[in-house]
Amino acid sequence: MIRLPDATGAVREYRPRTDAPALPAAGEGPLTSRIVFSAAHVVADPYADTTPDGPAAVDWDATLAFRRHLWSHGLGVAEAMDTAQRGMGLDWAGAAELIRRSGAEAKAHGGRIACGVGTDQLTADAAPYTLDQVRAAYEEQLAVVEETGAQAILMASRALAACATGPEDYLKIYGELLRQAAEPVVLHWLGPMFDPALTGYWGSTDLDAATETFLEIIADHPDKVDGVKVSLLDAGREVALRRRLPKGVRCYTGDDFNYPELIAGDEQGFSHALLGIFDPLGPIAAQAVRTLDTGDTAGFRARLDPTVELSRHLFQSPTRYYKTGVVFLAWLAGHQEHFTMVGGLQSARSLPHFARAYELADGIGLFPDPVLAAGRMKSLLAVYGVEQP
Repeated sequence: MIRLPDATGAVREYRPRTDAPALPAAGEGPLTSRIVFSAAHVVADPYADTTPDGPAAVDWDATLAFRRHLWSHGLGVAEAMDTAQRGMGLDWAGAAELIRRSGAEAKAHGGRIACGVGTDQLTADAAPYTLDQVRAAYEEQLAVVEETGAQAILMASRALAACATGPEDYLKIYGELLRQAAEPVVLHWLGPMFDPALTGYWGSTDLDAATETFLEIIADHPDKVDGVKVSLLDAGREVALRRRLPKGVRCYTGDDFNYPELIAGDEQGFSHALLGIFDPLGPIAAQAVRTLDTGDTAGFRARLDPTVELSRHLFQSPTRYYKTGVVFLAWLAGHQEHFTMVGGLQSARSLPHFARAYELADGIGLFPDPVLAAGRMKSLLAVYGVEQP
């Protein structure tokens, strides 16, 4: 029995499961019906003498081991994305090292990898920047990713959002980048709920107008766009956009609220996936997609639908702090030996938030060792002074 606090300040008893869940074994081969990327977190070095403002101290062995875990289940890794705390603890120097190390690891293990290309070497304290500086920053990062052999994901840029005067500036910058990309890239539309500094991206706060600019960029360079990752938490808008993409351009859902229905699709198509929630849900997500590979959509939904409540909890407002819950669950699941994050971000969520995340994750059988997870949850509660029976 565990005593868990809730959002009202009350403490109640919860009986954890003690049986090991029937999680899928690793090594079953690639997924076939959908391309599925997990945006992966980084594991901090808990013994490093750092400050929240200092460079990230990364435990490289544990970080790369977690990527091998994802690959072993047939998932791709979306590297150095916002799940890896880009712009929230991990600076460009750390991200570049992460890209190089993960790229080499992917080659060694035959894992699929795509890496984030942004402009975060342009720090806010030196703003404002010019469009030429934004383009040069993108080009520098694109070169690093392409040198590793990884696929590039053109991430939204805070610097571009700050200096662009309208849609034409986005058309100009993205057009120049796509023309020089060696291979087709993924374009990433990250909504302001994930990063408030991206409000008005594509040149307008009107999402309909922004969509038209986004589609114009793709239509001008369809041979250079493998797909788009849409992270707006709006299933209807994603489906409408998906139906307007040129033939051959994929839609990768980034909707951590509505992913089962978007991946399952409808009579007019479906979304592939590039999701932060598939970091903790990796084995379950792979199992569900393997069911979909057989044509069993109902079985796919039966496995994945029960995970949505946990995902919506982790990604609740302020959504950008979902990384804290992701790393918390990695610790409880035994993928790392501590609950420490770069930038001290482990403090970004409350104890009741952690308690509910634990309860929901335990309920869906997320933990390979429920007894270990319960013990670690009790140790965290003890730090906060919650006495246990």
